[in-house]
Amino acid sequence: MKLTVAGVQKEYAGGLTVAQLIEREQVETPEYVTVSVNDEFIQRDTFSEAVLKDGDIVEFLYFMGGGQF
Repeated sequence: MKLTVAGVQKEYAGGLTVAQLIEREQVETPEYVTVSVNDEFIQRDTFSEAVLKDGDIVEFLYFMGGGQF
């Protein structure tokens, strides 16, 4: 199946879960990543159950705080 991951189209075997994709893509600090699939956020506690489908668009997002001191 084809997925667009962080703006790049890639080919993967079917039945891939969000958790497996995070591992295969070697996402840095996976404990802090937020994942969206087709512009919908996936709950962290469902990463291992959320199965991706052909044509899905996946983004890995990191929310960072900041500002002036």
